[in-house]
Amino acid sequence: MRIVLTPFARARLFPRAPRRNTIQDCTPSQFERHLNDHAPLRVLDGYAPFCRLHVHRNWTSTRCLTVPVTDDNRHLLRSAYEARSRDELPVLVRWFEGVEPPVADYLVAILYSAEQLATEGAPIDGDWGIVGCLYTMAPEEIPMAPVTMMRNALGVEEGGSGVPLDRDAYRRSVEFWERNANWRP
Repeated sequence: MRIVLTPFARARLFPRAPRRNTIQDCTPSQFERHLNDHAPLRVLDGYAPFCRLHVHRNWTSTRCLTVPVTDDNRHLLRSAYEARSRDELPVLVRWFEGVEPPVADYLVAILYSAEQLATEGAPIDGDWGIVGCLYTMAPEEIPMAPVTMMRNALGVEEGGSGVPLDRDAYRRSVEFWERNANWRP
């Protein structure tokens, strides 16, 4: 099985101007090589048959992706309408500024099958493509953001995967994201 880093994930996990809230201490090729050379601690089912998650112990200084919202830090939350790419419509997002999350214990690589990536117009030269990565304290998935679930349900032409909305999974996602937020330096 060969895992490759997709251009979509490369831009988000390894931006041209490095940021403290992305993967640290390795290059895109080193990250890809690590996922191919080291067996995951766990393999989790993703939200659809074409998605799986590979859990690896964090070998970098990458910090956790999310921070719990508390009365002490709620005033540090910010929001704006943003798009992940020029082709997507902006959606409302929120994040913390001015917080220092702990170093993550795990990196959870989100993989899509080559067949699904071809369906989405992003073919790869491999069996599985990295489309994202979660930086967590526990060896498990962080719920997909509600807006990502909606985008997926809208279909490939709107930047999603075409997977219908699962109302129960959506409610679990809202419950998590009401209590947590991403952070930015």
